Amino acid sequence: MDNRTENIILFDGVCNLCNGLVRFIIKRDAGGKFKFASLQSEIGQQWLRTVGLPVNEFESFVLIRGDEYYLKSTGALKMLRELDGIWRTFYIFILVPRPVRDFLYDMVAKSRYKIFGKRDTCMIPTPELQERFL
Repeated sequence: MDNRTENIILFDGVCNLCNGLVRFIIKRDAGGKFKFASLQSEIGQQWLRTVGLPVNEFESFVLIRGDEYYLKSTGALKMLRELDGIWRTFYIFILVPRPVRDFLYDMVAKSRYKIFGKRDTCMIPTPELQERFL
């Protein structure tokens, strides 16, 4: 648990949408700013405990940056701000009140399995991506 200077994204490893978003981030993060772990993995569970979050709720990905963490729309927008290309401009939506942003985030999160499907197991990174996963 000594990765306190890195940007760590904890994601729902069995969610097809979440796995697609991880691939999306990797493609647009040429500098390798982000490391990943599934919420269900041992290391993901350790990180959840470290920041004081429940280990059995997977409705939000978590962005951990140093000693701080961000959930739901705030985490997503802070992550987008770090990506290459036009994606950082979406950070403007941070001006929308958090309850409104999180309401929309929760609507997608609650129906993500129904719309995008669910895997039986967590994603296994390819050898070339292994270094990006904790």
